Amino acid sequence: MNLIEKQESLDFLNYQIRTCEKCNLSVTRKHALTGEGNIDAKVLFVALSPGAKEDLGNKMFIGPSGKVFDRLLQTAGIDRKSVYLTNLVKCILPKNRKPTMEEIESCSPFLDDEISIIQPQIIVPLGYYAMHSIITKYHADASSPEMSFKNINGKLLLLDGMKIFPITHPSALLYNTTFEPATREKYIKLKSLL
Repeated sequence: MNLIEKQESLDFLNYQIRTCEKCNLSVTRKHALTGEGNIDAKVLFVALSPGAKEDLGNKMFIGPSGKVFDRLLQTAGIDRKSVYLTNLVKCILPKNRKPTMEEIESCSPFLDDEISIIQPQIIVPLGYYAMHSIITKYHADASSPEMSFKNINGKLLLLDGMKIFPITHPSALLYNTTFEPATREKYIKLKSLL
């Protein structure tokens, strides 16, 4: 797929995301957030869902965790404009609650299409929910102990021909700054994988 075809496919997909009413989140959101970034990116980051600032501003990672994310990218020498960012769940989760299986499943085809269009070399799930969905998509048993987030955080997995590199979500660093040095090392490792 050339860049023009990719952009046309994404434009159509993004229209579907913005107008989606598959679950009740469509009632409480301001925006259904579409992915953004380099459509020819080697790395596709998958976060959980938009936060309050993202829902209001209709952009990825512009709230407090976005500042942490930018700092981690900068430390590793990764240009934010070179990557593609998206969410597992496209709408804000009220009161920052956990997503339901129905909400994840409603958005799952959108994420599948984004991966298919972008064709990244590496998928980077940020946090537990994104990791669980991505490794399940690539036929790993997310319930097995060796596939727990603790065990695979910062490890490169090759599943079904796709490289997957789960990392702690930047928001976790807002609540526990002691995670930052180890997380920084994982971003540096990601840069070395490219």
